[in-house]
Amino acid sequence: MNNQVKIKSAEEIALMRHAGQLLAQVFQMLDTYVRPGISTMDINDTVEAFIVNELKSRPASKGQYGYQYVLNSSINEVVCHGVPSANEVIKSKDIINLDITLEKDGYIADSSKMYVMPQAPAEAKKLADVTYLAMWQGIKQVKPGATLGDIGHAIQQYAQSFGYSIVKDYCGHGIGQEMHEEPQVLHYGKPNQGLRLKAGMVFTIEPMVNQGTEKIKLKKDGWTVVTRDKKLSAQSEHTILVTPTGYEVLTLRHDEQSPS
Repeated sequence: MNNQVKIKSAEEIALMRHAGQLLAQVFQMLDTYVRPGISTMDINDTVEAFIVNELKSRPASKGQYGYQYVLNSSINEVVCHGVPSANEVIKSKDIINLDITLEKDGYIADSSKMYVMPQAPAEAKKLADVTYLAMWQGIKQVKPGATLGDIGHAIQQYAQSFGYSIVKDYCGHGIGQEMHEEPQVLHYGKPNQGLRLKAGMVFTIEPMVNQGTEKIKLKKDGWTVVTRDKKLSAQSEHTILVTPTGYEVLTLRHDEQSPS
């Protein structure tokens, strides 16, 4: 990983915006597809076909670090990096995070969304909602002159105010022609500390929020990360551009607007 934070040019920003808009379309397709009774491998294969055939793009996760699939599917106590499986079928009480990347014309967008099944318990839905809003607390800090600590602090304070914990072992990241660029974007921190933001920076904000303790463990498959206490975990992610006056969410979906 290059230690320099890359400032994107107007041309690069236009390409990243296009990749982000295409990725948003993937989630719009999934909104009517994800439901109890289908397997996480069904979702994986449907997304791959949609990205390749409909969007004429490349699923950037496939082949990255030796990973064979186009997305991560993280159900219930899975914190992140869940691996699709034909044997893993979504149940009516599940919550599931789908984390997807897409590359178009050399530039990558990265986003994830929680899907809450119809009979999921109220506390599961609440965790998903709070995680989404915590992400937005972080996004709303983004502007030139703000710091990465401002982002992390806003997310941490919001999530912890509901009694939840922030996973500290994984973080957001710069993104562009590479999936993971500088800087690392922590989802906890102190105001006015860390890197100062400049217009043209692009990075992900992707908090993972646990219902119980922040402690996690890696399963034997070498990918899947779960909560140690088996309680639920949720995640939300967008790719963010620092603009001269604030921020732009490059992966914003048509049904979204910044919560007040």
